[in-house]
Amino acid sequence: MTTIQISLPDDLAETARDAGLLDPDAIQGMLRQQLRSRALAELQQVWRSMPPADLTPEIEQQIVDEVKRYRAEASRERQSR
Repeated sequence: MTTIQISLPDDLAETARDAGLLDPDAIQGMLRQQLRSRALAELQQVWRSMPPADLTPEIEQQIVDEVKRYRAEASRERQSR
């Protein structure tokens, strides 16, 4: 496990602490969510930039499957809170 130290303005740290956002589990959840969101955004960008002829049914299905995986994981995470 890695330990990370960050510096925050006092008012932000206090508000985040009061909201329970500085709890290690909360931070892990936020980081995982952000990583999934970025991966999905990158995937969508690739999809938009592909010439239509290169978007085969197989590639389109891979994209659809990845979006479904992302949504299922996000749903499980929301339910576990």
